[in-house]
Amino acid sequence: MSRFRVVIPARFASTRLPGKPLAEIAGVPMIRHVWERASASGATEVIVATDDERILEACDGFGASAMMTSPSHASGTDRIAEVALSAGWRDEDLVVNVQGDEPLIPPANIAQVAAMLNSRPAAEMATLCTGINSLEEYLDTNTVKVVRAQDGRALYFSRAPVPWHRESAPGGLSSQTRYRDSLRHIGIYGYRVGPLHRLAATPPSPLESAECLEQLRALWIGYTILTDIAAEIPGPGVDTPEGLESVRRLMEP
Repeated sequence: MSRFRVVIPARFASTRLPGKPLAEIAGVPMIRHVWERASASGATEVIVATDDERILEACDGFGASAMMTSPSHASGTDRIAEVALSAGWRDEDLVVNVQGDEPLIPPANIAQVAAMLNSRPAAEMATLCTGINSLEEYLDTNTVKVVRAQDGRALYFSRAPVPWHRESAPGGLSSQTRYRDSLRHIGIYGYRVGPLHRLAATPPSPLESAECLEQLRALWIGYTILTDIAAEIPGPGVDTPEGLESVRRLMEP
């Protein structure tokens, strides 16, 4: 079994849901649910990386390891890179980025990402995907799609409906009927620590800026991003007050 760590970036400020990591779900803060699932993944260490003392105190209250990081980080990747640098992790070490707003993430998916990297030593990153289940989801720009090679390497990520099935859309966008062989990207990432530092130090690429997808920076600089179908379909994350209420209903005992 591969040895790996998990870092959970947890930022207090959120445009749509301020204080999101501390939002209560089933009687405890959301960040505790995420930490418990990460802790059940087989990780050798789980660290919450935050920019706010309130989150740090909450983590201390339920026994989670947490670290204060710079409030100026633009992304969770940058926050994880700071943790890795502060802790002195080796370039070849594996770390999985589990987002702090995923209280229903399956522990099996976290372990799967680490195992993918462990099995392919030349790859810099790994992530997951799952099938798209409706035409609406395929056409939705909030649904990130991934196109991959025969060996599982990611070729491209996009908010656009890709791959585009030309023959099944004779009348353009609104006439498309085919979507079942397309894949939705799931936002969990595994990194080798050395490539993680280089990624965090690289400015955003033109593709990343166009699509607002950070993983395109990794492809831009030539990284191999492994992909696989998720072992378990994850439950919904929390992005909005409405999403929070939906997850509360799913998780209430």
